[in-house]
Amino acid sequence: MARAIWTGVITFGMVSVPVGLFTATEDHTVHFHQLQRGTADRIRNRRVNERTGKEVASKDIVKAYEAADGEYVVVEPDELDEIAPGRSKTIDVSDFVDLSDIEPAYFNRTYYVGPRGKEYAKVYDLLRAALAEAGKVGIATFVMRGKQYLTALRAEDDVLVLQTLHWADEVRDPREQLPDLPSGRAARGKERDTAVQLIDAMSAPWEPDRYRDSYQEKVRDLVKAKAEGEEVALAEEAPQATNVIDLMSVLESSLDQAGDKRRRKSARKGPAKRTGGRKAERKAARGRGDRKSELRELSKAELYERATEQDITGRSKMSRQDLIDALAGAGRRGRSAA
Repeated sequence: MARAIWTGVITFGMVSVPVGLFTATEDHTVHFHQLQRGTADRIRNRRVNERTGKEVASKDIVKAYEAADGEYVVVEPDELDEIAPGRSKTIDVSDFVDLSDIEPAYFNRTYYVGPRGKEYAKVYDLLRAALAEAGKVGIATFVMRGKQYLTALRAEDDVLVLQTLHWADEVRDPREQLPDLPSGRAARGKERDTAVQLIDAMSAPWEPDRYRDSYQEKVRDLVKAKAEGEEVALAEEAPQATNVIDLMSVLESSLDQAGDKRRRKSARKGPAKRTGGRKAERKAARGRGDRKSELRELSKAELYERATEQDITGRSKMSRQDLIDALAGAGRRGRSAA
């Protein structure tokens, strides 16, 4: 059972709900140790006194603010707790707002909020149900580990969720940071209509289990391959920028590809409803050169693996497009020979 990383009360109006805060996510990143090159010697990070060079124990380290050059004001942990609003024990809801009004850039970390005991479950669920019915999120502040947070408290099906927010002065103005942003007048006409059609064709219900961290999988494969002395798969090349002159044709090709992908997905779920069935659809797809469309959906590593299976010469020096062309050509030659 998970342990609360913070305990206190949620207050809204004159109502107080004792709660605990729990981490909602976990890290699945592959972590590496640091070694000195050419050895198996671990590198350790130590806290040392920069004047003496000696290591300092954690209990002897204090926080200090540099008030002037070389002059410090030391602040003890209990002094920070003394000045914290609500003595670091209150999530104080001051307003209720529409979730859609909060810009995505403001969101930071997510936590689950649970009642601190069965005797508080009724008041807890009252707040959760009321938030859900009102369609609002509660804006609150609280202090944790010497830092004050602005937060959004919202209702899920069975639980309250707290998301920390950046303060207004922490969020940068995109117009100041990105001088090349378009004015908005460029996205008009047929190109925009086609782009909207493409978005509609690629739309799907939110199913988080469909997505995976393929980069971390590749990191694990890399480590395994190196440990077993095997050949390391080639990295996938980044796509090149779309030429503005070719934008319309690229959009239309993307729309066709999205439609093909949706039809294949529908075919896997059940029998085709159109006259001729799957056989006619596959024949038509081949007539459209669907072979290359299928290959374009693969990463360079997957293309290279297929090229290895088909023993295509010169594959190690080929670009992603070269591999697609070579594999498509090999497929045509195979059908001709048959």
